[in-house]
Amino acid sequence: MTDSIDGNGRAPIADWLLGEGRRFPTSAETLVALCERVLADGIPIDRASLHLNTLNAQVRGTRILWQQGAARAAETIYGHDSAVDSAYERSPLYLVQRFGQTVRRRLNKDAAAIEFPILADLKSEGITDYVALPLVFSSGQIQTVTWASRGAEGFDDRHIDIFRRLLPALAAVVEAQEMRRMTNTLLETYLGQQAGRRVLNGTIRRGDGETLAAALWYCDLRGFTAMSNELPRDELIALLNAYFECVTGPVHALGGEVLKFIGDAVLAIFPITDDLDRDRACRTALAAAEEALEELGRLNDGRQAAGKNRLEVGIGLHMGAVMYGNIGAPTRLDFTVVGPAVNYVTRIEDLCARLGRAVLTSASFASPCGSKLVSVGRHRLKGIGDPQELFGLP
Repeated sequence: MTDSIDGNGRAPIADWLLGEGRRFPTSAETLVALCERVLADGIPIDRASLHLNTLNAQVRGTRILWQQGAARAAETIYGHDSAVDSAYERSPLYLVQRFGQTVRRRLNKDAAAIEFPILADLKSEGITDYVALPLVFSSGQIQTVTWASRGAEGFDDRHIDIFRRLLPALAAVVEAQEMRRMTNTLLETYLGQQAGRRVLNGTIRRGDGETLAAALWYCDLRGFTAMSNELPRDELIALLNAYFECVTGPVHALGGEVLKFIGDAVLAIFPITDDLDRDRACRTALAAAEEALEELGRLNDGRQAAGKNRLEVGIGLHMGAVMYGNIGAPTRLDFTVVGPAVNYVTRIEDLCARLGRAVLTSASFASPCGSKLVSVGRHRLKGIGDPQELFGLP
């Protein structure tokens, strides 16, 4: 039935995969539709899964699980930790992905076949037959697809043959979908969520961009040059990672976008959609600064308890228009913001240490924030002609 057009005018499953199947935006949606096709062809599946290794700084791999009766597949994300490694090495996935083996176990016929903990769990759920097959991507990387049945007889030889002949088409479709997801993840990780999405949608030419209004957020770590000269490499990297996590977490949580790390400095924006949105953006950026200082305070409590120096920062805040887009050389572009407003916010931050302030803002930024900020007088900013009135937390 799967080798030619059947009596209902349907194409073979592999042909369907390479046609309609590849139009699904995600591997999870493809798996659900594929399982429905397999069931319609009379193959007694009750459970199916895809196990995909991921190129991601926080994620080792993903399991996409379909079970009969479910309208959607469930996705489970696995991080980089020893517990995951231990469970993985005691699973059929290890044999499939490391050695390209097929693992077939008749769980209701051979007690000795249940040598993996996951198979004991599946048997307790009523699974009688289980097969895990290598899904080989064009790079040579081996992923896994599994099929399981609760039928009294499980799968016959014809079913297993069908599963095997589906592998090239399924691998091609899933690889393309996972490459799209991976590309999106990498762009968001290295460029930021909004910038990554814009690049993926085609904003890739040098000079492509737009002018937008935004609340600008610039944070710098004090004394970093001395620390970088004194600390061992690994300790310095750990310090920077902990600091960046403290100050960028609130920015992301409150809807801002971190555009870049400049050494030990962080440049972020809170875009303003229209004139009525200005107050919200400025107040939100200020709230992110306050939360970042709270997070840093908790980090410093731990550092102090360990006999280490506290970390001090300065945060400059400003509101203005920026050019947001691609800038750089023909073969090396940066998606960032530039303009007088960016220069202005960095000059404000420069004064934090001299004025003994953790946060300083421009007058235009302070205006929507009301009594949350107080004037700290007029001060000269490098490259700016007249003294500027600055504001800080009370």
